[in-house]
Amino acid sequence: MRLVPNRCSALSILLAGVAACAVNGARAQSAVDLDHLTATQAAADLCAGKYTSVALVSATIARAKARAELNAFITLDEAGALKAARAYDAARTRHASCKPLGGVPIAIKDNIEVAGLPASAGTPALKNYVPGDDAPVVAKLRAAGAIIVGKTNMHELAFGVTGYNLTFKTGAEFGVRNAYDVTKIAGGSSSGNGAAIAARIIPAAVGTDTGGSVRIPCAFNGCMSLRPTVGRYSAAGVAPISHTRDTPGPMAGSMTDVALLDRVIAGGGPIEAAGLKGIRLGLVAATTANLDDDTKAAFSAALDKLKAAGVVVVDVDMPKLMELNGQVGFPVALYEAYDDMVAYLKRGPKISIEELAKGIASPDVKGTYDGLVIPRKLPGPDNTVVDAKPAYDAAIKTARPAMQQLYRETFANNHLDAIVFPTVPRVAVAANIEASGVANFVLFIQNTDPGSNAGVPGIQIPIALGATSKLPVGMELDGPSGSDRRLLAIGIALEKLLGRIPPPAKL
Repeated sequence: MRLVPNRCSALSILLAGVAACAVNGARAQSAVDLDHLTATQAAADLCAGKYTSVALVSATIARAKARAELNAFITLDEAGALKAARAYDAARTRHASCKPLGGVPIAIKDNIEVAGLPASAGTPALKNYVPGDDAPVVAKLRAAGAIIVGKTNMHELAFGVTGYNLTFKTGAEFGVRNAYDVTKIAGGSSSGNGAAIAARIIPAAVGTDTGGSVRIPCAFNGCMSLRPTVGRYSAAGVAPISHTRDTPGPMAGSMTDVALLDRVIAGGGPIEAAGLKGIRLGLVAATTANLDDDTKAAFSAALDKLKAAGVVVVDVDMPKLMELNGQVGFPVALYEAYDDMVAYLKRGPKISIEELAKGIASPDVKGTYDGLVIPRKLPGPDNTVVDAKPAYDAAIKTARPAMQQLYRETFANNHLDAIVFPTVPRVAVAANIEASGVANFVLFIQNTDPGSNAGVPGIQIPIALGATSKLPVGMELDGPSGSDRRLLAIGIALEKLLGRIPPPAKL
């Protein structure tokens, strides 16, 4: 983890009234209850002067250092964050109007550009790339008063769902670790965000999602997230995989916080909880395949609670959903990855895609780049590869439009607010290099990938700790294109109904 040293000042100490520097993190933590704090509550508390931003940021940094074994951060910007916190505190004492995220610490996935901080995208070849400007989503957060405390670890180049990164670590072992059990994966590719939110280091963060990357880490770590409708947020300043599928997405410990970040980034007024009575959710049989016992039991119990609250759950048929998804997913992601990354590297890091590929450390990502992305190939029958262009053209011209039409018809014909399913079929597995194999990849994106390819929004909500594993289980709701705010309103209501799952034993 890169650490920008703290330079304590008399001003910071006077403003904080408690510990103002990370070296006094224990005192800061005694003043700020990170274990239960949400971003929404923190913004209100800071506005009311209950504690200072310096105290909150100091406590955040102290906990990030104390949980180094999670490998959650690549860069922790102690100096920059405290400088911004002091500026917020000074402005508040001058009775400036409070901002939606004024003084609140936020983390950013390391494939999203933050001015003055490295943007490695989790890969060695980009570890020294320092952009001069914020990505638009980061600029929106800063304008709302957020304090960027650091850049989080991730699956290398966002090309995976485990977070088992072989380059960046702060603990003894490689791989971003699950906050509930450090022997398990954190999920990916927005791995560090999920672990840091679950460990109550930060209340909220922004990641990216191509096929499940803000939802899978939150399913495995018990946090909440939104994959917005594609195009709702700008993807500029983000190391890409696929312009058709990529989107930034908010992640947080509460759905109210996810909604707050969405409002900051996309605009609009506050979102209130929806009334649950009469909401219609569709259940597709294909999404309940391959479930482990903990996930099956937790999902069934959650549906029972929803039904008791007046939610209508109906079985719906989506013919050829998984077949269409197979015709879209890999062809689009693997083909667009080449051109989109070449354009990104030319604009920012100024290296070739071949130089980038030479530096890839993770075997799974290395194999994908060398065997498929660079030569413009797709997996074929009997361990062969085939040219990607024909499959890509068919996906864009035929299969993806058919998939989008299938979603539109399913929502309309069944009068659905959303489709509901287990976010991931199984709880987090052991953290090792084998976890990033093809079989796990295909399994973990089984339910998150179709909506990604159709471009529809989805929210992830933690529903329980598994009865046997004691690991988080998640539930997702995918809604019609453009229904982001409606989904968030439903999510807020479901959070109130289901409650937050217990925090990890170690905080």
